[in-house]
Amino acid sequence: MIGFGLRLAVAGGREALTRLAIIAAAVAVGSGLLLATLAGVNAVNSQLTRYASMYPSASTGGDADPLWWSTRDDFFHGKQITRIDVAATGAGAPTPVGIPTVPGPGEFYTSPALRELLATHPADQLGDRYPGRDLGTVGPAGLASPDALLVVMGGTPDEVAELPLARQVTTVGDAPALPETTVNLILGVVAGGLLFPVLIFIGTATRLSAARREQRFAAMRLVGATPKQIGVVAAVEATTAAVTGTAVGFLLFFAFRRSLASIPFTGMPFFPSDMSLGILDVLLVALGVPAGAAVAAAVSLRRVRISPLGVTRRVTPRPPRAYRLIPLLLGVGVLVFALGYRPPTSDGQAAVFLPGLLLIMTGLVLAGPWLTMVGARVMARYASRPATLIAARRLADNPKAGFRAISGIMLALFVTTVAVGVITTIVDNRGPAPIGSTAAGTVSMDFGEKAPTMPDTLLTDLRSVTGVRHASVVLENPDMRTASEPGLIACADLPSAYGRCPDGADVAEVATGLVPFRETASSTRVWQAASVPLGELQRLPVMSIVVNTDGSAAAVERSRTVLETALPAFRVAPNVPGDFESSFADTLRGWGQLANVTIIASLALAGCSLAVSVIGGLSERRRPFSLLRLSGAPVRVLRRVVALESAVPMLAVAAVAIGMGLVAAHLFLRAQMGYTLVAPGPGFYVIVVVGLAACLGIIASTLPLLERLTGPQTARSE
Repeated sequence: MIGFGLRLAVAGGREALTRLAIIAAAVAVGSGLLLATLAGVNAVNSQLTRYASMYPSASTGGDADPLWWSTRDDFFHGKQITRIDVAATGAGAPTPVGIPTVPGPGEFYTSPALRELLATHPADQLGDRYPGRDLGTVGPAGLASPDALLVVMGGTPDEVAELPLARQVTTVGDAPALPETTVNLILGVVAGGLLFPVLIFIGTATRLSAARREQRFAAMRLVGATPKQIGVVAAVEATTAAVTGTAVGFLLFFAFRRSLASIPFTGMPFFPSDMSLGILDVLLVALGVPAGAAVAAAVSLRRVRISPLGVTRRVTPRPPRAYRLIPLLLGVGVLVFALGYRPPTSDGQAAVFLPGLLLIMTGLVLAGPWLTMVGARVMARYASRPATLIAARRLADNPKAGFRAISGIMLALFVTTVAVGVITTIVDNRGPAPIGSTAAGTVSMDFGEKAPTMPDTLLTDLRSVTGVRHASVVLENPDMRTASEPGLIACADLPSAYGRCPDGADVAEVATGLVPFRETASSTRVWQAASVPLGELQRLPVMSIVVNTDGSAAAVERSRTVLETALPAFRVAPNVPGDFESSFADTLRGWGQLANVTIIASLALAGCSLAVSVIGGLSERRRPFSLLRLSGAPVRVLRRVVALESAVPMLAVAAVAIGMGLVAAHLFLRAQMGYTLVAPGPGFYVIVVVGLAACLGIIASTLPLLERLTGPQTARSE
């Protein structure tokens, strides 16, 4: 029977070859995307693992000599630079990943991207921060991304031991990946938004022309074939197309792997080697897709197994019930409950929010057929044209079939709408300081509990930098109990852009924190007078140094370089309002880009699934459509019927999914962060509209087949 099935699949005439080619092409696209998704997940895990290796945990013991290690961040033109200071305590000390030896005092290694910045910018803006001898380049094994900015500086054990967060390590490079919440976000967006549409697409493709095959297999049953034999023939046909398509899918993946790696899905591009496939990934696709195709073919023939005539006994399936809405309502209820009850720990919060989101996703899938049926009945009630009435009746008759092909797009749009809504709101609330604000162009260095001994010439050096308007020192308030309370500044040193002192005051209390004057300063602000006499200020510890510049990049970076070279042993690098926020916002925008890519890919897959469904439906309904044409129905009416059957559920699902996504995002933000949802920007809606329009275009491209498949000869021959 296997040989007979192969002959039917390959030598069964033009129709069989066309069906085989279409199924193979569809499976090739789906399996290629599935491979890209699995490789993307592996790439993200590899990237996060290398990133985590730059922050090893303290470890001692064993025979190895410990290595002193300190990691801190710096910025240049809004880009984050990771600086690692190391010092070997003996010949047996471990070597950082990506470099051949531990750099000695006055030596360093840089990443290729940082090396390019050092070569293209003046030393007083960047290079002077890293004095010493350049030993070479950090290899890919030590970099999170090809664009990573990293410097590994050598020092003496005594020097590195005094640096912030210094620790001794005896092993390097075996750090675990970053927190699971980050990986879960990636997996949630990718798996929920792309894998499900891919699997639906593959399943839809393998069921192409299922009704035609049912009729043929029913005829075989009538001449004596057993159900087992029919199942073998069907599985062989489906598996042949799936195996061919899967092989082509592997070729597509390897052909486009390098291009995919260069796309900064997470805010940073990948190395091509990151887009790798494990043995389990290869086996999952190579064996799972053909096996799934065989199962889909077997399931599609369940009526033939009942009896040879079962294929002709078609009855209207039971309509879906309203109870399908219960999981959806429960999921929304869980998120509403979280508004009043927020667990104190991250694990507790995840235990509330994740089940709520999963319930909503499950509820959308379960409620989809019921929503399709309700929409079809409403459309039928207000239908004014024959095409609308026929399409509505067919959707209401079998809403599960109408919803099946576009169920993936519902999940994709929901997941990505939640992600984009949360990201847009966080960026809006925690983004960089606006250009032209008081904070823009201000360089500050906050010292926390460890007050520095300032070089005598530091303020003079800062004020001599071109573009620097003022440099002043904020001193520790002797009455200060917490870091959020005001610091002190001499009124003569208070820049006019940040406010003024009360009349007659010599010392003022000014807002402090990580960035002094960030939000509360203005040229009209009058600060409160301090009780500390001016003569006592010189004896107080330094809390912060604030440099006011003209906002130019050169002035900002030169000021930052002067501060770093004069005060090298502090954890917090000189801060420009917007540095951390820009880096954080760029990371979030990377996730937003991943969400947008997921939307585009899922919409394209939904369009392809709908196209396959339309082609299959046209092939299966050739005779009734032919009879309608013979009875006088114009071809344009039949085209409207087919278009409405496909387009109406898709548009309705898109509206429901986006609406539920915005509701879920708002509830999550209110419960978790106290933010009010900021609606996604026009770009998000443009992507959705363009994607849906592309889906409609794909569907429209299948409609010319209608006239050719439903001619009078079809009614005569069947």
